[in-house]
Amino acid sequence: MKKILVASTNKKVIDAVKNACDKYSSYFDPAFFSDTDEALGFIDYELPEIKVLDFTSVDIDSHRIIATISADPWLHNGGIVAVVKNPIQVQEIEATKDPNILIVQTEYNFTENFTRLLRILWANQHFLFNRGMQDTLGGHETGSFVCGNDPMDFRIYTTFLVGYLYSTNRITDDERYNLQTALMELLTNALEHGNCNITYDEKTNWLMNGGNILSLIEEKNKDPEIANRKIHIAYAIGKTKSKFVIRDEGNGFDWKNIMTSHLEEDEEMHGRGILISKEMVSNLSYNDIGNEVTFEVKNLKDAANSIPGIMVPFSTMEFTDKQVVCRENEPTNDLYFIVSGRFAVYSGKKLVSVLTPADMFIGEMAFLLNDSRSATVLSIGDGKLIRIPKNAFLNLIRKNPHYGIFLSKLLAQRLRTQTQKIVSITNELNELKAMGTIPDTFEG
Repeated sequence: MKKILVASTNKKVIDAVKNACDKYSSYFDPAFFSDTDEALGFIDYELPEIKVLDFTSVDIDSHRIIATISADPWLHNGGIVAVVKNPIQVQEIEATKDPNILIVQTEYNFTENFTRLLRILWANQHFLFNRGMQDTLGGHETGSFVCGNDPMDFRIYTTFLVGYLYSTNRITDDERYNLQTALMELLTNALEHGNCNITYDEKTNWLMNGGNILSLIEEKNKDPEIANRKIHIAYAIGKTKSKFVIRDEGNGFDWKNIMTSHLEEDEEMHGRGILISKEMVSNLSYNDIGNEVTFEVKNLKDAANSIPGIMVPFSTMEFTDKQVVCRENEPTNDLYFIVSGRFAVYSGKKLVSVLTPADMFIGEMAFLLNDSRSATVLSIGDGKLIRIPKNAFLNLIRKNPHYGIFLSKLLAQRLRTQTQKIVSITNELNELKAMGTIPDTFEG
C-alpha cells in the first residue's frame, strides 16, 4: 500500500482524494494535513510515495514543502501532484523544472481526473518510484507504460514523460512542445488506426456527417475484442538521446500510403499526424505492418542534475563482467548502492538472486547485523556501485533518523518480494508433483 500525503485545506481537493482512495482502498492510504510543519514531519518519517500539494490553500506553504523534498531526492522519492488555481499558475510551476513534480493540474482538472491518475500511478509504479535516480547517478533509465483505448490515459502518460525530460534539463521549452505534439499524434494513430481499426475514409465520413472522433472511438469500443486492446509505450532515457517506442495491438495500417496520398494536401481534415511528428522528432520509423513506431529526441548536453547530496562523499566503483564485489564469509560490512548493471548473488556457490538498480542496495544484511558476508556477489556485464562505509551511514542516521526508516522500508519490501517468489515456486512445485512430473523424493 502506498501512502499519499495531502497538504490542503480546500474541501474540493480533499474530497477528490478521499473519493479516489475509497475506490482503491487496498492500494493507497491517504493522510491529510492543514499545517505545513505537520506535513513536513509526516514526509520525513513516513516517506509517502505520493505528495498532493495544494497551492490554492493559502494556509499551506507548498513551496517550503517542495524545497524540503528537493533537498534530498534520494530519500524523498516518488512524486508530487501540484494543484493550482488556473492555467497561468500551471505554467509558472512547470517553469521551475522541479523533477519531483509529476503533474500540475488546475483545481477543476484535478477533481475530474485524480481517480484516473491514481489508477495509472499504481499500474506504473516503476516509473514513479525510481524516476530520475539512475540518471543522476550516471546510468540510463528504461521503462514502459501500458494504457487502454482512452485518450485521457495517454494524455497523462505524455505529460509524465515530457514533463520529466523538461524538468531534468534534457529538452528545451520548444522541444517540449515538439515532443508533446509528436507523442499525442502517434498515440492517437495507434488508438484510431491501430486498436480501433478506423480507416482514413471511415474517419472522414464520420467527421463530414457531424460526428466527433471521441464518439467514433466509443462506438468501436463496444466490440469487446477492440475494448481489450492495449497501447504499449516504452522509453529509454540516456545521456545524449531519448528513444520512444509506441506499439498497438491492432493489425497495423498502410502508413506509407497515408504519407504519400494525404499529407501534402492542405485541405485534408486529418491524416497529417505522421508527417507533423516526423518534422518534430528524429529517426521516426514504423515496422512493416504499421503497429509499432520508433523515434528519438536529442538531449541537451552538460545540463544534467547533480548527484544527490547524500552520495557526494562516497566513492563510485566501476565493475567489468564477472568481477567480484564481495565474497561469502568476508569480514566486511560496507553497503553498496547500485547505480547501474546487474549483480549475481551466490550462496554456497549456488545462484540465489540477481540484483538490479531496482533493488537499490547490496550487502544490507552484513551492514545491519555487523556480520560477515552471507553471499558472494559477482557483476554481470559492466556496472557501477557507490560504496557506503558503515560508520558514515550510521552518522547520517544519527543526524537524520528517517534514513533508518527508509532502509527499513526497503528491506521490508525486499523481504515481501522474496516471500512472493517462494510462494510462487512452492505452488509451481506442488502442481508438478500433482501431475506426476517430478517425484516427491529421489533415491540414487
